[in-house]
Amino acid sequence: MSSESQARPAKPISRTLKTFFGIGDFGFTLMTNIDTFYASYFFINIALLPLATVSIITTISAVVDLILSCFYGAWMNKIKPGKWGRYRSWLVLTPWLVPFLYMFEFVKLSNPTVMVVVMTIAMITSRIAWNIPYIANISMINIAGKTTEDRMALSSIRNIWTALGSVVYSYLGPLVVAGFTAVLSEKNAYAATAFVFAAFMAAAYFAHFKMFKGYEETGAEELARLAKQEKTETAPKVSAIAAVKCNPHLLALMLSSTTKYMVLFLVNGIAIYYFQYIALKPAMFAAFMLITNLLGVLASYISKFFVAKAGAKKTVVWAYLIMGLAMLAAFFIYEKWVPVIVLMAVTFFAMNITTTCDPELFATCAQFSSAKTGFDTTGTVMGLLTVPVKFGIVMRGILISAALAIGGFSATVDPAEATEQMKRGICIGFMIIPAIVVIAGALILVFGYRLDRENTTK
Repeated sequence: MSSESQARPAKPISRTLKTFFGIGDFGFTLMTNIDTFYASYFFINIALLPLATVSIITTISAVVDLILSCFYGAWMNKIKPGKWGRYRSWLVLTPWLVPFLYMFEFVKLSNPTVMVVVMTIAMITSRIAWNIPYIANISMINIAGKTTEDRMALSSIRNIWTALGSVVYSYLGPLVVAGFTAVLSEKNAYAATAFVFAAFMAAAYFAHFKMFKGYEETGAEELARLAKQEKTETAPKVSAIAAVKCNPHLLALMLSSTTKYMVLFLVNGIAIYYFQYIALKPAMFAAFMLITNLLGVLASYISKFFVAKAGAKKTVVWAYLIMGLAMLAAFFIYEKWVPVIVLMAVTFFAMNITTTCDPELFATCAQFSSAKTGFDTTGTVMGLLTVPVKFGIVMRGILISAALAIGGFSATVDPAEATEQMKRGICIGFMIIPAIVVIAGALILVFGYRLDRENTTK
């Protein structure tokens, strides 16, 4: 990338960056969790859209997001750099659009057709507006960090802020929704919450913009340097298709990782239905999120000890199996909400352990693809880490709608009068489908991914 070869002298990482870099990701987590936990509920229960319509709009927006996400990085590399730098500029240019776009995802209009169109456009455009600065934000780690120690310091503090965002959201998210419900009515509460959290995210990214001042060439400096720089031939770059085609282990890893993210988004999206219609304790939803997110922080810390002893692959396989068995056990006692919370917390604890293993597994695949192609494929393969996440989002709306349809769900039914069929349909989406999916992910990893640190060429 052009800005990675910039001539600007190295600048030591400031204490401010080492302490506060990641506050933008804290805000990003608060903002996106509104969609993760409340989008399906708003569409079905508040906007009163048919399940099929919800599935269509969520799938369309997710597929478009998946496709566009493959091009953001390359696009930022090719266009003319912005006034404040090729990447740093994006931390201030588009985040301020997000609040005004995102809020329309949660708008209820009198005309259903117009409402669906507005929601779909809002979902697509808001993702574009926040994905660009998100990628630029990550790229600035490599721009500012000139040594491995600096880059790890920035990555570490960013992950801490991200985890903290999930913990804070567990309490703050439902509280803010409840507050706006009391003031503006439930119909408008989700749009107001989305706007406020998105505005905080934009302000926090602006803080990142200020923190990174002096670490990247300005647009004028880069253009002047490039004008003087002689053109040189660079090593060929291997496409993502080529890197995957020569590497069956990578394909298996991507499929296996996709099952995990399908479980993550499905369980998070349908959890509110369990607490409202089965446990009959909607207030416990906030406690559930807080518990699972606190365990996630703990899991992120101790996972390195499991990997050191058993290796990344075995750690992930055992974690997947624990997740599957915990969810299956929860289904058989689904009316007992206390043990269900315990079992689902175990599920999220195991899931967070697997997330920390992904970089090592993908890095091993990068070594394999490099050996097969004869070129460095590290960037190409590591970039594929986000693909399973996007597929998980695509499948979320489809699976939630399917599970609710199995139970004959109707938003007009009083929770206290929910039928057994409706309850079982919710639990199929909350426990059975994700259990089957993640066990399949474990099997795919066992039989399809056969690489380890000592074997990266066979």
